[in-house]
Amino acid sequence: MSQPLNLENISNQLESDNLRDRLLALVSLRGVPPEDAVPLIKKVLNDPSLQVRSMAVFALGIKPTAECYPLLVNLLETDPDYGVRADAAGALGYLEDIRAFEPLVRAFYEDTDWLVRFSAAVSLGNLKDIRARDVLLAALNSNEVILHQAAIAAIGEIKDVESVDHILRFAQAEDWLVRQRLAEALGHLVTPKSLSALNYLVKDSHLQVAEAAKISLERLQEAELKS
Repeated sequence: MSQPLNLENISNQLESDNLRDRLLALVSLRGVPPEDAVPLIKKVLNDPSLQVRSMAVFALGIKPTAECYPLLVNLLETDPDYGVRADAAGALGYLEDIRAFEPLVRAFYEDTDWLVRFSAAVSLGNLKDIRARDVLLAALNSNEVILHQAAIAAIGEIKDVESVDHILRFAQAEDWLVRQRLAEALGHLVTPKSLSALNYLVKDSHLQVAEAAKISLERLQEAELKS
């Protein structure tokens, strides 16, 4: 009998004028089943606090019900706040619903904010759909370094071996995070070029890049032994 009481308390907290109450209420939904959590999350999707809205949108991605996908697509396509649109793109990736492919592609090409485009690229990787190749190659050719990071990681996620040549040009990128993403991605792309690049990256001057390359190298060597 305690669960209904808890839900009622959470519902009341979400209507509180106190920002902290509403944030704590959203946090407390972690242990609540999706079918019970989503109706409560919906109460604060238009909250005056951007922090509350952001948490609510994220929650829709990890509490999947039939309502979550259309809610998130609508937020991605119509919300005036770029932060909320980016959160919606990210949450669609968590849902791993293949229907999100087209909305995410549109967001990447049509949204003017780099953060939304970044989240869309990351989520396209989460969907693990090879059709994302063209979008991700476009991201590699953008002027935004953070889009390079997202695209390289996503190419690894979708295991797009044909794009190895396109990402290898980042092996000497100035941004060490780009090199780290490359080292991580190559661990999912079983080709001789990947092995060669990882043997180079394992000597990288940045410790995290070198460590990522070492892990990926071990992964590829294990894959070769199994094949």
